[in-house]
Amino acid sequence: MKTLVTLALLTLICFLHHSSGTVAVNAVTKDGCCPGSNRTHIPKGFVKDMVRTPNDCNPKAIVITTVCEEKYCIDAKWTWVKKRLEEFETSQSAFNIHKCDKKDRNV
Repeated sequence: MKTLVTLALLTLICFLHHSSGTVAVNAVTKDGCCPGSNRTHIPKGFVKDMVRTPNDCNPKAIVITTVCEEKYCIDAKWTWVKKRLEEFETSQSAFNIHKCDKKDRNV
């Protein structure tokens, strides 16, 4: 019985940690900084806007706004996001091509 309760509690903790992690890093403060960042991969068709956080922010991040107006703080050191930002700044032809749909909200 104790094993079952322990397993259930561990499962609940893992679920809460996983689901709350994305919510916490998606928040962008009023000064444009991110309290944390992650390495969520956002397909370019869902990217509406990409901006760097201000220089005085720590951690450094790239804020991606999706077509559903959700903001993601992505680790600025990650190679994928550096290339995506460079591509976004030079040519936006493949970006912002999808419409917001409820099933797309969790990109």
